Amino acid sequence: MTEPSAPHFLEVGRITKPHGLRGDLLVVLTTTRDDRVAVGSVLRTEQGDLVVKASRVHQDRFIVSFRDVESRERADELRGLVLQAEAVEDPDELWVHELIGCRLIEANGTDRGVVESVQENPASDLLVTDTGILVPVLFITSHTPGSEVIVDAPEGLFDGF
Repeated sequence: MTEPSAPHFLEVGRITKPHGLRGDLLVVLTTTRDDRVAVGSVLRTEQGDLVVKASRVHQDRFIVSFRDVESRERADELRGLVLQAEAVEDPDELWVHELIGCRLIEANGTDRGVVESVQENPASDLLVTDTGILVPVLFITSHTPGSEVIVDAPEGLFDGF
């Protein structure tokens, strides 16, 4: 019998600042999964786990109440903390940490360099390569985590490179 592997945690958001006097906090999610701040969710931080007591959308963020955070002073101690949650196993999801370091390869086999980062962009996040190429994530057709990303980009995207 094999031992189950330890859970893998990913960044899902960041606490920006307190909101009001009762311990509520403004949270910016770095994931499209807003269920990460659903009531009862457990989020890992460098100061220990936080359990979501309540949350609601506020502009482009969330106002979140955590169990045992009942004052502005306590909320202020959490300012700037990164929130992590257990990775969800979904073969159709793209994870930034699995794209960085991969070779970027066109569908025709042309190697376009190594993915160095993923840049947020309103229309589609962009793969940033070591050669300066920016490729919208929506052109990814397949990927092998830690190895390669295959893209089917429109003609002209790589002109000049």
